[in-house]
Amino acid sequence: MPKSKRNRSVTLSKTKKKPGLERKGKVVTEIKDAIERHSSAYVFTYNNMRNQKLKDLRDQLKSSSRIFLAGKKVMQIALGRSPADEAKTGLHKLSKFLQGASGLLFTNLPRDDVERLFREFEANDFARTGSIATQTVELKEGPLEQFSHEMEPFLRKQGLPVRLNKGVVELVADHVVCEEGKPLSPEAAHTLRVLGTKMATFRLYLVCRWSSDDFEVYKEGLAHLGGEEADESS
Repeated sequence: MPKSKRNRSVTLSKTKKKPGLERKGKVVTEIKDAIERHSSAYVFTYNNMRNQKLKDLRDQLKSSSRIFLAGKKVMQIALGRSPADEAKTGLHKLSKFLQGASGLLFTNLPRDDVERLFREFEANDFARTGSIATQTVELKEGPLEQFSHEMEPFLRKQGLPVRLNKGVVELVADHVVCEEGKPLSPEAAHTLRVLGTKMATFRLYLVCRWSSDDFEVYKEGLAHLGGEEADESS
């Protein structure tokens, strides 16, 4: 016999909200608050993101500005995607530029100060696997006196033809670590790090600017828009 509907159990507890939805809602709220607190907003893009360097920049600007790196749709929802739903007049124009490796800056700094900050910002670091080598690095046959004997197994694991000769690490043949214009292998990236060779430069580029009475697009930033995306939420 079919079960009576009267005997079905009913759960009275409230359904918990998904953490992802709560986080996105929080970001939207924070962006809307930043809109109210700051006089201008910028979309920016970047190359070779380094989270610690970005954190340092955030700390530097925390008295006057707020930086967001979140899901593009989340940021677009907060700004508005059309005149009908924009948070402030003209603000929806920023939304279409939120693509690829991009973020938002809300600030009370004068435009000249922001432009100078982004123009001068630069942080050199070690390149990661898959990055394009900016130069050819070749090691010549002979002793590698910058390395202790303990490094010999590590270097051999990275593909270097090395041996210990009276306690000194020795390269038994010339070895090309990487070639300019080609992607770095994991071994090449590791080797460049121990050599102290930095090939990555974290840079920021302004894409466009909004204020209550103005909107501007920066051609250089527009040319760099797209590419890598940072693993950041806000």
